[in-house]
Amino acid sequence: MPVSFRPLLSLIAFFFITAFLVAGCNSPYTPRKKGYFHIDLPEKKYVQFDEPGYPYTFEYPVYAKILKDTTFFDTKAGDWWINIDIPSLNGRIYISYKPINARNFDSLVNDGHKMAYLKHTDIASGINDSFMVTPNKVEGIYFSLKGNTATANQFFLTDSTKNFLRGALYFDAAPNEDSLSIVNDFLKQDLKHLINTLRWRN
Repeated sequence: MPVSFRPLLSLIAFFFITAFLVAGCNSPYTPRKKGYFHIDLPEKKYVQFDEPGYPYTFEYPVYAKILKDTTFFDTKAGDWWINIDIPSLNGRIYISYKPINARNFDSLVNDGHKMAYLKHTDIASGINDSFMVTPNKVEGIYFSLKGNTATANQFFLTDSTKNFLRGALYFDAAPNEDSLSIVNDFLKQDLKHLINTLRWRN
């Protein structure tokens, strides 16, 4: 009568599987590091924005395009307001301009501070403002915001007598300081270049 080895083989297989599972349970768990998508950043090159009729001129990146801003919170935008779109990085720099008269300078400066502070105080973990004087003798304030704010970089520039320009960088993405940090730092260089090359026409 032939001897069946199936029960013995099943017992051996059960032993090895059980030993493997027990050994696996005792191995240390290594969590996967949190990561984000790789972003290919374009090469830094700039062109001049020098449209006739505009009271200012500056250099902006070649990978951006300029569109006239026609609305601002459902109201008509100013005549010299523009958006600088960076489609490859889902970014947009909003540029607004207002001429200064004898009555509105203080109000414009106060509004520039309010847009940085009052709009983001509840969300920002920190706000730093720094006074600037550019190589073209343009003065202004640069605001750096920390935390998951809608914008991490804002500024305003003025000559205190005729011209007042405000800029803010936004992204078409959920605010996340960690995931946007690389792009924010990259475009911050472009903001600084815009600021340092800005000239008033009048």
